[in-house]
Amino acid sequence: MVNKDQGIGGAILIICVIVAIGYLVLVVDPGLFNLNATNVRLDAVLVLVSIAFIAILAIGAWIGWTMATTPPPKPIEEITTEIDDKKEESK
Repeated sequence: MVNKDQGIGGAILIICVIVAIGYLVLVVDPGLFNLNATNVRLDAVLVLVSIAFIAILAIGAWIGWTMATTPPPKPIEEITTEIDDKKEESK
């Protein structure tokens, strides 16, 4: 079963990957969206912006992956019970 943090992390991961793919499709073939390629492409700026944008999305995807694959922590009650049990055993 997936806890709340894992669900949010998975959603972040999926959204970042979908946006990255959509952005790359727009950059590679703006005609696909009926855009005038001469107005869309400013190659000098496009390369730098693309690298920065993909880097930010990669960080977001990494955070989502980490949240989705990290197991939830133990409840505090369980930890305090373990500490109390260890204290009783040491007496």
